Amino acid sequence: MPTFSRIKNGSFVVFLVLALLFGCQCSRNAERVHKIAVIPKGTTHEFWKYIHAGAVKAEREFNATGIPVEIFWKGPLREDAHSEQIELLESFIDQEVSGIVLAPQDRKALIPTVSNAFADGIPVVVIDSGLDSGEFVSFAATDNYRGGSIAGEYLGKILEGEGNVILLRLMAGSASTEAREAGFMDAIGNFPGVRVLSSDQYAGATRESALTASQKLLQEFGGEINGIFTSNESATNGMLLALDSLDLPLDVKFVGFDGGNRNIEALRSGELDAIVVQDPFRMGYLGVKLLIDHLEGLIVERRFDTGASLVTMENIQHLEIQAMLFPPLEEYLQ
Repeated sequence: MPTFSRIKNGSFVVFLVLALLFGCQCSRNAERVHKIAVIPKGTTHEFWKYIHAGAVKAEREFNATGIPVEIFWKGPLREDAHSEQIELLESFIDQEVSGIVLAPQDRKALIPTVSNAFADGIPVVVIDSGLDSGEFVSFAATDNYRGGSIAGEYLGKILEGEGNVILLRLMAGSASTEAREAGFMDAIGNFPGVRVLSSDQYAGATRESALTASQKLLQEFGGEINGIFTSNESATNGMLLALDSLDLPLDVKFVGFDGGNRNIEALRSGELDAIVVQDPFRMGYLGVKLLIDHLEGLIVERRFDTGASLVTMENIQHLEIQAMLFPPLEEYLQ
């Protein structure tokens, strides 16, 4: 006689149901995949490729440890397409993804949609640029105020504390670049002999719009300019193009922000005196890692500073600088 015949019928049924439920639950847990949407500000500049590669690294590492993760990388082409980024965020919320890694284009415009994600139980990790809301799991980004301060201190130093400078901003509402610009203005203010000729002009989201804004500034102030600071990759690219395109006898000190092939080339050629670089590869990696750790029930830190460094020809060959400038894109992006 089978051994289970000694168990009362009711008890056996309960035992069998519990066993089946436990088995189904284990099967669901084993097959569960964390579906993570990664939404950058834009997809044109090299900076975002580095973010993407870092996110892919985190995805692969989790999969290798038996935690299934699938990332969905999608962002607007331009960094000023607020409505497009909001639509992408709404679409991923409707798809009921497990979580979202977001680089907000605007510190305020994205708040209602992020709040909707929060209400639907979809956690959000913010990277790169801040959001004027507390409804996120963690924030992984450069200390942008400090990055701008580094630029201002260095420009004031190589100007030997005297001269006229211009600041080309990116665009209103971008928390990351606004912090850099504030840091620069405060730092350059520590040099009483340095006068800021212009600090209220915006490059816009593209290299082309930055070229137009830069040409206007150079034509307006001409030979008065002794120093320049631009607060992101495309603004720096546009100013470099403007300096090439205008036949002006300018001898200026130029500090830009962000890496990328054009900026590194300009540093090596002497067109740029220095660049302040971030670590976007680490930023993308941490964005995904922090989110998965949270989904797995771990406690994560609320704020991560991913670092910023001043790069000149004196330190460009240092290993830690090379790692920030040249992350392994080919290994992670096909």
